[in-house]
Amino acid sequence: MKERPLDLEIPLGKRTRFYRAFEILPAILSYTIILLPVLLSLINPVAGAIFVIVYIIIWFVKAMAMSVRSIQGFRILKNATSVDWHHRLSDLEDPEKALKHWRHDGEWKAAIHHHNLERLLASEGARKPSEMLNAIIIATYNESLDVLEPTVQSLLASDYDMKRAVLVIAYEERGGSAIEDTVMALEAKYKHAFAHFYLVKHPKDLPNEVIGKGGNITYAGRFLEAEVEKLGINPEHVIVTTLDSDNRPHKTYFSYMTYEYIMHPEPRYTSFQPLSLYLNNIWDVPAPIRVLATGNSFWNIVISQRPNMLRNFASHSQGLASLIDTDFWSTRTIVEDGHQFWRSYFRYDGHYGVTPIFVPIYQDAVMSEKLTRTLHAQYVQLRRWAYGASDIPYVAERVFTRKRTAPFWDAFLKFIRLVDSHISWASAPFILLLGAFAPLFLSSESSRSIIAHQLPTIASGIQQTALIGLAVIIVLSFRMLPERPKTYTWRRNVSMLLQWVMAPLLGIVYSSAASLYSQTRLLLGKYLDRFDVTEKMVVKHDTK
Repeated sequence: MKERPLDLEIPLGKRTRFYRAFEILPAILSYTIILLPVLLSLINPVAGAIFVIVYIIIWFVKAMAMSVRSIQGFRILKNATSVDWHHRLSDLEDPEKALKHWRHDGEWKAAIHHHNLERLLASEGARKPSEMLNAIIIATYNESLDVLEPTVQSLLASDYDMKRAVLVIAYEERGGSAIEDTVMALEAKYKHAFAHFYLVKHPKDLPNEVIGKGGNITYAGRFLEAEVEKLGINPEHVIVTTLDSDNRPHKTYFSYMTYEYIMHPEPRYTSFQPLSLYLNNIWDVPAPIRVLATGNSFWNIVISQRPNMLRNFASHSQGLASLIDTDFWSTRTIVEDGHQFWRSYFRYDGHYGVTPIFVPIYQDAVMSEKLTRTLHAQYVQLRRWAYGASDIPYVAERVFTRKRTAPFWDAFLKFIRLVDSHISWASAPFILLLGAFAPLFLSSESSRSIIAHQLPTIASGIQQTALIGLAVIIVLSFRMLPERPKTYTWRRNVSMLLQWVMAPLLGIVYSSAASLYSQTRLLLGKYLDRFDVTEKMVVKHDTK
């Protein structure tokens, strides 16, 4: 195994000209594509109309594909959550006995499980569930007990034996005495429910760190590495899961993920990505937030079925040995989750991937005490996610220079997908909603062009057909909703249907605006170096 590398971090301070060029690139491409219908319309309205039609058709095809994947993903989610993963994990302890008493016929992927048992029986030195230890790091800044305690309780509701788990609560010194009191109260109440329970305070103002989650969980990860060494446990037998303070893993998550870790031929070279679903408080949040939260949830379902696009996002799991190899997470970026994919990918010379776990980790949608603060907090969250564009120069440097260690074509295609995803994020809502009107209003020649004159009608027809995809999302979203609190009447269901008329406008106001903001900051060299913690408000409902 290679020595722990020293060049996995993004630069702090002055960048090279090459690096700066690729920091500038996403904003230049995004603004160019947004302005292209305008520029083409001023030069030649027919060319402008053709560009918009082709663009809309491409997105129509994408929308239909997403609809199909949403249906498929929903079915997979339902199937995966119905499996007794605890029993399947137990089967791995004694494959011979499990095969003799086989009882999984008819379950999702039962044939694969049977094959896995046969493979384990024929192999030597296979890991056993009893040898595995799950380490769970909960990152917190200043969240209240009302936010944190349900997360700990959700772990104890798991079908995985938490006596085979270590809980690390990583809290910030910047959070002050209130968060210290909160985590100490949790330790006093729940420490005996886990194999080990650690409180790790992340000091403020450490050198070479931006203010963010990455520094906090990395500090906790290094503490965990030392404790595992003291306990004499092989890091290859430890899986680390990072959770935000409001996360609620599905009860089967740890059994399912541990099963996949044991069965993976090379678990050091993969991470495990659950489905992030923003449904904890979906009944309580305002309508615009519900639309965005539901859309983000379905995007995570869709992307889970595309291994070539799957990346670390939000909560995920990775072997401790792998984390040690990458020196844990980046302390220099506010998007440490997605960036961890690239650190691992280049650390292992391109021999790295992400394994989907088709059960959810439920999260809160954004909510504050006032509507205006909620709307602003949602924008800030999306702005932080969109700052993943900062990975573009990082990847470019390791694809197009002597720093490259991964196979060129594989790394190059990943780079193209990375750029495309951020450019589309910034530009697509503008063109899809407004681009069809550019030739008609910007050029006097449009009146003599049938294509330009009919463009709004053509675009509207394509977009109306694409509403089939939106209808699929709406139907499936109602099937995924948690039980409606008794506080709300049937009128809440009606509002959840009517809310979708806002979807096109929200795409511009939130998704495009947040993405363009982050890309513009990169363009100007005004880096986002502070993790703006999303406000978390708990609404308590009468359960009687």
